[in-house]
Amino acid sequence: MKISLNKSVKTLIKVVISFAALYFVFTKIELSQIISIYKNVNFLWLLMAGICFILSKSIASLRLNKFFRSIEIQITEIQNLKLYLLGMFYNLFLPGGIGGDGYKIFILNKKFEVGTKKIFWSVLVDRLSGVFALFSLSIILLFFFKIESSFNYLRVVWILIPVGFLFFYFIIRRFAHYLKVVIFETSIMSFLVQISQLFSVSFILMALGVDEFQFSYLFIFLISSIVAMLPISIGGMGLRELTFLYGSQFLFLDEGSSIAISLMFYLITAVVSLTGMYYSIRTDKIRI
Repeated sequence: MKISLNKSVKTLIKVVISFAALYFVFTKIELSQIISIYKNVNFLWLLMAGICFILSKSIASLRLNKFFRSIEIQITEIQNLKLYLLGMFYNLFLPGGIGGDGYKIFILNKKFEVGTKKIFWSVLVDRLSGVFALFSLSIILLFFFKIESSFNYLRVVWILIPVGFLFFYFIIRRFAHYLKVVIFETSIMSFLVQISQLFSVSFILMALGVDEFQFSYLFIFLISSIVAMLPISIGGMGLRELTFLYGSQFLFLDEGSSIAISLMFYLITAVVSLTGMYYSIRTDKIRI
């Protein structure tokens, strides 16, 4: 009973944070402004955005299975993709309970005798690999900004990329040395995942008719993706929009366009995640 209560409280906190963040955002932005932007959306570009997002998640699924196979969990790519979609659905629509990652650990631990700890670290390192790619691409995008002379220190900020990788590698060697064999391959896949999502956002920009300061919007998107990973909201809802709001103010971008981009990306994520609902009803279709 106590455990169930704790889960309910955590879920309630996530809901409150998400809706409080959204409420704050819409006290700064007129809803009519967002609606007017959506009225002229180009659905062809929006379709391309969706395809790129699906591609990113397909690569992410392949990456996760690389980690699983390194700890001798042998499941097919199709089985893993179904489990991945189910995890997306749980993370976005069922924030309470064990969540998507927790469910994957639970299912695989029942089927394979490799130990909960190894499965946990495989899933966690998969997440950290994505964070490293987001961090690195954020730094790379900084070089597309026009920086005033007083900020010339950005010329050496690229050093943070190898430093970040060494820190990431140290964590793996210290806590999950058995994953070292796939670290370089999965790191490349992580960059492909995030680049695919950058293309997705680029197509969203085109769909909404935003044709200026594209690199600035992409930079905010990368930062918002890192913030959205914090486990304090419903699938990053509210946190991403809040980041876009403050990011647009800092970079002197149109606030309405920024929030419209963020909400559209969340909508695409939600639509793709909904496909996992089928496997939550028919878990027998995963057949691990």
